Amino acid sequence: MPHAQFSMIKSYQSFQPLDRVAIATILLLSLLIGLMIWQGDAVRPSVRNFSWENQRIGSEDTAFSMTFSRPMDTKSVEKNLKVYPVDKTNCTENPQECPVLPGKVSWAGRRMVYTLLAPAPYGTDYQVTLEGARDQFSDTESEKKQIQPFVGKFSTRNRALTYIGADEEYRGKLVLYNLTKEEKKVLTPKDLIVMDFEAFPNGEKILFSARSAQNPDLLSAQLYTVTTGITHNTDQEPEAPGKIDLILDNKDYQNLKFDLSLDGRTIVIQRGKRDNPGDFGLWYISIDENNTREKPTAKRLESQPGGDFLITPDSKAVAVAQGQGTAIISLEGDSNKPLDFLPQFGLVQAFSKDGSQAAMVKFNTDYTRDLFLVTNQGTQKQLLKTTGSILECNFDPASPTLYCLLTQLISQEQYIEQPYLVAINLKTLEQKPLLMLPPDYRNVQMSLAPDGLGILFDQIVETENNTQLPANALKTSDGAPIATSSLWLMPLLPGANPAELDIKPEQLPLVGFYPHWLP
Repeated sequence: MPHAQFSMIKSYQSFQPLDRVAIATILLLSLLIGLMIWQGDAVRPSVRNFSWENQRIGSEDTAFSMTFSRPMDTKSVEKNLKVYPVDKTNCTENPQECPVLPGKVSWAGRRMVYTLLAPAPYGTDYQVTLEGARDQFSDTESEKKQIQPFVGKFSTRNRALTYIGADEEYRGKLVLYNLTKEEKKVLTPKDLIVMDFEAFPNGEKILFSARSAQNPDLLSAQLYTVTTGITHNTDQEPEAPGKIDLILDNKDYQNLKFDLSLDGRTIVIQRGKRDNPGDFGLWYISIDENNTREKPTAKRLESQPGGDFLITPDSKAVAVAQGQGTAIISLEGDSNKPLDFLPQFGLVQAFSKDGSQAAMVKFNTDYTRDLFLVTNQGTQKQLLKTTGSILECNFDPASPTLYCLLTQLISQEQYIEQPYLVAINLKTLEQKPLLMLPPDYRNVQMSLAPDGLGILFDQIVETENNTQLPANALKTSDGAPIATSSLWLMPLLPGANPAELDIKPEQLPLVGFYPHWLP
């Protein structure tokens, strides 16, 4: 036996140094593998990726994802996942209040997707926590490994609005007001009188039409963009506010109305030839996101002239009032042949964000107007009839509700209309008048917040004597002179039944008109 041991030692010593290292490494690894098998898997599951980590999201961001280090017990994850504002940290004590942001869960292997049922309220910091969840493949409940506690954070965009100033200091200027931070920024210079505007989807720029402060002609507008000083990319410095670029001049054509597509890449403008008033129609501009410094070129849509128009939510077509109906004209193919024609409807008031529904107006021979809900499946539902006008409608992103600004005729002899705001439940067709405005306030504009939590509207006071108006005088779209205007905010409750709401608007400390929420 001693001779055998001596032979083994001698044999081992005969190996080269590299062979000895390899043998020792193999023995050590074998020992470690054996210990791991004997002890079982001691590594706890964890969250490897959270897609909204430290992101600033908007209403178009509808879902976040989580990727786990191993397959999870889905029920335990869904039970223990909490999504709530940072200032509401009582989820442990009152779990019935969580998640504050309700959503539905779907799975694809180790990846979980949480889809919000309604847009996250703006101006809020949120926290996502997960603890107590377990993995999938352990044999018994006691052997399952709980996940490493996870805490993620994200925030929503600031609640902000833009409007045209109506006081002496901000007269005719485009003003941005951050409600979350209570900050005000003037975006345009005093030598321009802003007439209309629309924000790009990321809120970093605004498209607007304006005339010179020295030219009272409402048909002399040119089209510009201006930076807001906002960025939602947390890794990027915002561009300085107030940087203006000319998009379309008025040398040969008058620029009348315009609309910006939902993806921010197409502008449609109604234009008329200066030396030939009968020559008017729709033009479009394609915006190259990779070459924003080069002035884009306007191209004419070869279609029949029309009236009011609205770009469809897919940004590929435009709905135009033509004759007694509405034509859907392609922005990508042959514009001479409408994609569709709806002869019974003379106007599209609004599209739902996904394009599945539209609020459309039917003009009757008795001078009344009907509002219809038209779906992409061909369904048509009459929502209301009015003796007045249907000024504007917005689909609520958080519930099946349509908010509309209407007027009713209260004096047929003098043709006096009274504006009012109504909420229509699109499932029950129940109408709830939310606010009656005085008959004096006919030029009213409304804007529904992107998170569905508030409605902005203005109350314009017209000038009584307009015989001696300065060139920079403010005017409504129909040419009525503006003396002053106040802005109002009507708070809304997410997901609540409008018929059960008792809403009272509050006046904002701002003097202006034509208010719009930033996306």
